This record gives sequence, structure tokens and C-alpha cells, in this order.
Amino acid sequence: MEVSNKSDGAANTVTSINQPTNNQEKQSTTTQPILDDLDFDSYSDAELVSLVEDLTRTNSFLEQENKLFETNLLRVNPQALKNDGFDGREESKDVKDEVQDRLLGRREGKKKKGEKAKEIDKPILLTPEQKSEIATRELEELRDEIEKQKEEWSKVLDNYKAEMEEIEIRGQEIKKTMYEFKRDIEQQAVNPRTGKVIAERVQRYYEDKLRSKDAVIEKIRLKNATLKMQKNKLHLQLKQKEEMGEVLHAIDFDQLQIENKQYLGKIEERNSELLKLKMTAGNTVQILNLHKKNLQNLTQESERLRSEIAQRKDLLSKLKSEAELVNIEKKKAEKLNLHLREQMESFRVPEVMNYVQVKAQQTELQKKLKSWERKVEIAAMQTQRVKKIWQQMTTAA
Repeated sequence: MEVSNKSDGAANTVTSINQPTNNQEKQSTTTQPILDDLDFDSYSDAELVSLVEDLTRTNSFLEQENKLFETNLLRVNPQALKNDGFDGREESKDVKDEVQDRLLGRREGKKKKGEKAKEIDKPILLTPEQKSEIATRELEELRDEIEKQKEEWSKVLDNYKAEMEEIEIRGQEIKKTMYEFKRDIEQQAVNPRTGKVIAERVQRYYEDKLRSKDAVIEKIRLKNATLKMQKNKLHLQLKQKEEMGEVLHAIDFDQLQIENKQYLGKIEERNSELLKLKMTAGNTVQILNLHKKNLQNLTQESERLRSEIAQRKDLLSKLKSEAELVNIEKKKAEKLNLHLREQMESFRVPEVMNYVQVKAQQTELQKKLKSWERKVEIAAMQTQRVKKIWQQMTTAA
């Protein structure tokens, strides 16, 4: 029965301490009497641990509450907090130290019956309405600060986005310049005989680039001058409106802010669409460069095929002329063949006696030919001898 009563008392104590949100205004006055009335020697270790945990949670809640009140007081009246020397965590620390001292000294002996509890100065407590008003005010201040931080970071983010877009554009321009340099200089400005780059082509390429950059600079300068003129014109109109008394009222300013936010949202949408279009344009440029390269290869292949077709046509014309000559020779050969066939058909074999006589005449003529050849050789030798004698006579004379 004693154990159950002790457990009920501990539970009641835990329940009374575990209600910081419902009885916040009573905790500062009720904590000390509850701790004074408790007999820690009658509690077990588990019950004491549970009691310490509950008190720790209560103290943490009070610390957070005190931080909130200190923040509000610092913003409303900073000098009051410095002059009073108030520390919102002192009360919770004193209570915690007292509980620890009581727990550590519970084995030394019970308190005397006539011993009185320490008197605690009762602080002035805030009502729940006042606490709610302070919390609401701090929440609004926190929201305003969050909005300011959002605006600042949105500006920073916009700057980073603009820098990233500029870096992407510069990267694309560098890639385009590298591609044009390879196309115009490395592929077309190389001397096929020496294998070196032609300096005049390189100089002309850079001169063209510098002229294009100068044109872009002039265009940007004109645009900057136009914007300055527009800015001066708007400043003049604003000054005239201020002189005429057409100053914007608060309602008009709020309406302009709303319209500005709407326009900013539209601008962000357009920027996102522009970024998507830029990415699409970059992909399109890459695809276009690929198609240009394929077109260049196909053009070279077409030129090669055209030259080959011209060579084949020349060869075909030569073959046709040769075929005509062959046909003419063929016709001549056919005529000759026909004539020979006619002669063969009309040919008659001579008699044997005529053949013998002709053969005898041939041998006789061959003998005469040999004798005449011998005579010619003798005459030639005699002529040479006479020439030598004549030369000797002419030299002697």
C-alpha cells in the first residue's frame, strides 16, 4: 500500500510539472512548494529519474519562453534589460540546482519538522493574452525578416543566374570561335606543299574578327546612349510630376508594387522560356554544325564523283572512237576476206611441167643474182683501190 501511494504521489507530481502549456503562469509559484513538500527518500531511483527528466523538460520550455521575451524586450526597450540586469535563465537554473541539491542530499537524513522552507520572491507574471500578443508580434517580426532575407537572396540568386547565363553564352561563343578557326584556318589556310599555315589568311581572319567586335562595341555604345537618354527623360518626367504635386499615394504605390510583382513573375517566366530557347538554340547550333560537316563531306564526295564521271566520260568517248575505227577496219577486213575468198574460189592449180620450168628459171635467176653480186663486190673493191690511188696522187701533187 505504501508503494502504491508513493507511486500515486509521484504521478501527481509529474502531472503537475508536465503541464507547461496549460499552467504556465502558475509554474513559477508552484514549483518551489511542490519540491518542498516532496519526500525524496520515499521515492525509488526510477521515480527520481522520471521526476528529473520532467523538470528538465519544463526548464527547457521556460528557457525558450524567456529567450522569446528577452528578444521582444531587446527590440522594444534595450536599455531596460541592461539596467535591470535581468537574466531569463536564472530562475530555471536556480530551480534545477535546488532539485539537484535535494536529490544529492536525500540520503543524509530527513529534514527537521520545525524547519521552514525558503521564501522565494514572487516575480510579476504575464497573462496568457500578453504572452500571446508578444509571441504574435515576434512571429510577425520573424516573418518580415524572412521576407527581407528572401528578397536579398532572390537578388543574389538572380545575379548568379545572370552570371551563369553570361558564362554559358561566352562558352558557346568560344566554341563557335574555335570551330570557325579550325574550319577557316586549320583546314583551308594550310599550304598543301609545305604543310604550314598561310600567315596572310590568319591575319585576314583576325582582322575580320576585330572588325566584327568593333561593330558590336559600336552597337552597344549606341544602345547605352539610348538608355541614358531614356533614363534622363524619365527623371525629368518624375521631377515635373513632383513639382506639379502628382506624387504617388500609398494606395497607388501598393498597386504599383503588386503590378511590379506580377511583371517580375512574367519576366521570370520569360527568362525561363528564354533560357529554354537558348538551350534549344545551342542544341540546334550543334546539330547544324554536324549537318554542315556532313554537307562538307558530301560536297567533297560529290566533287570526287563528278571528276570520276568526267574521266569515265572521256574514257567512254575514246572507246567510242576506237570502236568506230575497229568497225572501219572490220569492214576493210571483211572486204579483203571476201576478195580472198573469191580469189580462192577462182584459183586454178598450174600443171607440173609449168611448175618445173618456173622452178628451173628461179634457180637460174638466183645463180645469176649471185654472180652479179660477186661482180658488184669486185667492182666496189676496184673502185676503192682507184680512190686510194687518186688520193695519193692529189696529196703528192
